[in-house]
Amino acid sequence: MHLLEPRPHPSRVMRWTAPLIAVAATLLTGSFLFWTLGKPVLTSFHVFFIQPLETGYGWSELLIKACPLILIAQGLAIGFKARIYNIGAEGQLIVGALFGGGVAITTEGMDAAWIVPAMVVAGAIGGALWGAIPALLRTRFNASETLTTLMLSYVASLILAYMVNGPWRDPEGMNFPQSIMFGDSALFSILLEGSRVNTSLFITLAAVLLFWIFNAKSFMHFQIEVGGLAPAASHYAGFSAKQTVWFCLVMSGLTAGIAGVGEIAGPVGQLNLNISPGYGFAAIIVAYLGRLHALGIVLAGFLMALIYLGGEAAQVSLQMPYAITGIFQGMLLFFLLGSDVFIDNRIRRLV
Repeated sequence: MHLLEPRPHPSRVMRWTAPLIAVAATLLTGSFLFWTLGKPVLTSFHVFFIQPLETGYGWSELLIKACPLILIAQGLAIGFKARIYNIGAEGQLIVGALFGGGVAITTEGMDAAWIVPAMVVAGAIGGALWGAIPALLRTRFNASETLTTLMLSYVASLILAYMVNGPWRDPEGMNFPQSIMFGDSALFSILLEGSRVNTSLFITLAAVLLFWIFNAKSFMHFQIEVGGLAPAASHYAGFSAKQTVWFCLVMSGLTAGIAGVGEIAGPVGQLNLNISPGYGFAAIIVAYLGRLHALGIVLAGFLMALIYLGGEAAQVSLQMPYAITGIFQGMLLFFLLGSDVFIDNRIRRLV
């Protein structure tokens, strides 16, 4: 009989090597998957990982998809360090998009430079408020934030469906569940002609820099890490557990809300039922794959964006279902968590 015994000193080298192990295991399992589906393995890998980057437009799309993933994951990583598990960034993204979209719809026909900044602020407020609800439930009623944040994502999706099917539905949209297309004054400016890369990129860059400084220099970050690694020591030192919960959930909701505005005022250009292909959930994998480090998250975000692009290419070139994207994302998370189990624990044989 065997059991897992915690290692007294888990290897820091293996901690950073684990993402590479997870990627390698995902590729190996993916090759087996392609083979069982009757697809040429080498051709499939070329379509999935190389073909999307063979053109300049492909690289620009990689950047477009990486930005919201990186932005959301930066906020989630703070909470994960404190073992506060926000699983509902998708809902916070949607609510942020609703708040920002409300500004765009209200100001339709106006031409003012303040509209996009107002949308960003509104989206940040919306996402933060949606993150504050599970913070209140956790600190007031000791409700699990894992469950409440996840359930609130479904509530947010239903609110979005109601708004684009009802009050905000485009009267000239042939009854499709969508809002009006936003005017130029409610859209981020395009940075690269012939692409969809826009000025929301600078928000993500600023967020990476700010979170890197926060992680390196902030005493609040020290409190968060102590609270996650040693709750008893945190309590003894007088650190407020409630303050940590509120800060982590509101901050992660804020970044997700801004990412929602980045989508509706960027590549999507309106409110509809498909403003996010699951960025809020995929960002959880990005945060862990990046080892909860600001710069590591950037690399992980580009890898996850490539998986999104590869899944789209596989649909067209290999006639594979869209679910292939989710399969690769799931395998990546599974192997990463599996690697972490054996980094933190060792197998002990019971006689």
